[in-house]
Amino acid sequence: MKQVVVLNGVNLGRLGVRDPGVYGLVTYAQLAEHLVGTGSGLGLTVDVRQTDSEQEMISWLHEAADRGTPVVINPGAWSHYSYALADAAREVPFLVEVHISNIHAREEFRHHSVISGVATGVIAGLGLAGYDYALAHVAATVGDQPGDAQHRA
Repeated sequence: MKQVVVLNGVNLGRLGVRDPGVYGLVTYAQLAEHLVGTGSGLGLTVDVRQTDSEQEMISWLHEAADRGTPVVINPGAWSHYSYALADAAREVPFLVEVHISNIHAREEFRHHSVISGVATGVIAGLGLAGYDYALAHVAATVGDQPGDAQHRA
């Protein structure tokens, strides 16, 4: 099965309790379980991770880059200012950026993502279904062997 890692950044571990009007009532644990099941149905082995540590997120991106593993990432607020994260993301051969909310319809500072310019694709504003679409795109686009991912394919 194709491998993919889903990386969730700062504050996303608080899904279900943090601003439910924006992010909904589904908890992070429920999301992770859903993504593993959805991925399995698409022929993917999904490793779902969340961290509030930028250093850890960068390490995970380096790991994915070294293995040629595709990444679905919701960097949270790091999207808007972390050039270090963008540099690490640039090395990943196939990376889809996901945002639960429509970042372009929110506060001005959220309108720009430093990750988008290095991503293969961007999905924003489709709620948690954005992750499902990202996984479907990985399943349809990336080959079965490590390293088969083509950057910006």
